[in-house]
Amino acid sequence: MARKRMVVEMGMGTDLQGQDYTKAAVRALKDALWHNSLTIAPAFGFDKELMQIEVSIGVAQPDKVDKDAVKAVLPYGQATVEVVEGGLDISSDCGTKTTVIANAAAVVYLDFAEEDAA
Repeated sequence: MARKRMVVEMGMGTDLQGQDYTKAAVRALKDALWHNSLTIAPAFGFDKELMQIEVSIGVAQPDKVDKDAVKAVLPYGQATVEVVEGGLDISSDCGTKTTVIANAAAVVYLDFAEEDAA
């Protein structure tokens, strides 16, 4: 099999008041996905569950993101979630709250037979 990148989607999500990194990450992934209705897998004769989806999330505090909650956003496919340092934290004027900004990238792959990959 030859693994081929088929789609790259990007998104941004925020949590304005709650300082919740998972909420911002989930919103970023939804932003990346909910702007389209991809039919890439069926167009090539694949079941949607065979899509391999690599999700990358960037936030200022990666250890505060629940990867399973992010993964649960995906309606189908085989997913992995990686959380790295990125995004942005913005302190409030009084310094007691932080607005969290997360970035997401979702990359979709399909495995093709070697003769189909040429």
